[in-house]
Amino acid sequence: MQQNTIRITFLGTGTSTGIPMVGCNCMVCTSPDEKDKRLRSSILVETESTTFVIDTTPDFRQQMLRIKNMKLDAVLFTHPHKDHIAGLDDVRAYNYFSGKRIDIFSNHLTEEAIKREFAYAFADKRYPGIPELNLITIDETPFYINEIKIIPILVWHYKMPVYGFRIGNFTYITDANRIDEVQKEKIRGSEIMVVNALRKQEHLSHFTLSQAVALARELEIPQTWCTHMSHQLGLHEDINSELPANIRLAYDGLQITI
Repeated sequence: MQQNTIRITFLGTGTSTGIPMVGCNCMVCTSPDEKDKRLRSSILVETESTTFVIDTTPDFRQQMLRIKNMKLDAVLFTHPHKDHIAGLDDVRAYNYFSGKRIDIFSNHLTEEAIKREFAYAFADKRYPGIPELNLITIDETPFYINEIKIIPILVWHYKMPVYGFRIGNFTYITDANRIDEVQKEKIRGSEIMVVNALRKQEHLSHFTLSQAVALARELEIPQTWCTHMSHQLGLHEDINSELPANIRLAYDGLQITI
């Protein structure tokens, strides 16, 4: 990897059920196209010296094995829903090989969920092999993970505050259906945006495909990738053929550099 280059790997691009969805035999869930097979949404961010993930999904172990990842410095969380935090226990493998705690960056709401869901990691009497976590509470104040500057962007998942993140000219937003104008200003100027596009039909707490496209146009983003997609959206190739050239569906394993 070239110096000063940041590589983004899409570990998963599916909604909370993943694709295929358990028990479903629709044309998307039975599609032979590998791009229609989506684990739960997460990305890996890498430089020459730093590696972290945004969210640890229920598929976290599988995702990291699939790309043969050997290093993890930190985890950055968007919000406390189970499809974004459930895989956290598996960071203990990185604890074992590095001999270090993993820094966990999250807002207060997510931190409380982590303490509740993984209470054994914070017990007074802890047994060997449990995750070793260093909780760091974040708000809208920019911060650094080693040399990488992170700018939190507050978005709304119905009534739940969720954090998107801007890293240089790259913005990552998942699980949102509304963004206040002051927060949109943090996104403006991004060259690449990743944004959730659940399906074509209206949804209570997620952007639809048309809403994601409208946001990209409003903010004049040169390249947009859609993520957190449901089987209800349709086949990868069919939907891509309907979209403008600079807006595309992301897929598991996609890598981009910023």
